[in-house]
Amino acid sequence: MNYPLTGYHHITACAGGAQEDVNFFTQAVGLRMAKQTVLMDGSIPIYHLYYSNANLEPGSVMTTFPYSRKPGRPGSGQVSATAFTVSKGSLPFWKDHFKRHNVDQDPVAERFGQKFIRFRHPAGLAFEVIEDSADKREGWSTPEIAKSEAARGFHGSVLSVREVPETERFFVEALGFRKTGAEGPYHRFETGTGGANKTVTLLHEPDRPAGSWTFGAGTVHHIALWGADKDALAQQKAIYEELGYTDASEIKDRFYFFSMYCRCPGGILVESCCNAEGAFEKDETKEELGSKLHLPPWFADRHAEILASLEPIRVPETAMASGRKQAEAAL
Repeated sequence: MNYPLTGYHHITACAGGAQEDVNFFTQAVGLRMAKQTVLMDGSIPIYHLYYSNANLEPGSVMTTFPYSRKPGRPGSGQVSATAFTVSKGSLPFWKDHFKRHNVDQDPVAERFGQKFIRFRHPAGLAFEVIEDSADKREGWSTPEIAKSEAARGFHGSVLSVREVPETERFFVEALGFRKTGAEGPYHRFETGTGGANKTVTLLHEPDRPAGSWTFGAGTVHHIALWGADKDALAQQKAIYEELGYTDASEIKDRFYFFSMYCRCPGGILVESCCNAEGAFEKDETKEELGSKLHLPPWFADRHAEILASLEPIRVPETAMASGRKQAEAAL
């Protein structure tokens, strides 16, 4: 069978404060600010912030809902950690960099032959930088992080599950992944060529209570896998339904992309998505990306109200293409 999804598009988490989220991703992780908009569901104004590598590629886009109204409950049935690839030999740099930014981090560890450092967002979300010499995507550089050390994009996600077999069946039969390794409680699955941006790791935690499924600070809301177009999403929905995963949603218009959701048997919400025409450049040029808040057309009449209710944020100029261009012109 030819499966329509080929890797990650984005991963979305609920953070706490908006400014601390901006500081963490643009300074500690060193990603660019790719888009500032708002959550398109519900009526409460909540930021939806997009961060990415240099070229805003699918599989590099980390998005957050700074959602300080209530905490989430971490547990099984959730993303346990999100891993970014970095160059081989760069972990000593990252260890020192995290220390300078007072980022909580664990000692260097190894999984399936790859060394990584796990570190934490102020809201408690777990991330990793994992060495991968094969990933040639271009990271975003900052005054502190050179392109040679920069995060290139996702390696993958670690999913906490109480039972492995049914979640394994979902990723293999419904999404076309194949099992490529087991190491203690970790079970690795890869799609396509495997490796960076094509890896899902199940962490077997049979005694861990289930985490919350609602929006809540400190939890990951969903992982999103990439399809070429809306036809690919329709094909994926048909695969879900013919296998009996009948809770797959309709295809939703997210303005910059289209999305379809299905919760896997282990509890993790999996989105299928494809870019809309124009994608992130529908409402601002490539040079302006991430420089100001944009609302979808159906919220246009609420601009002043929404802006007044959101926490003001300041994005470093070095995290935006426009700021970098100005800095280069001044040299």
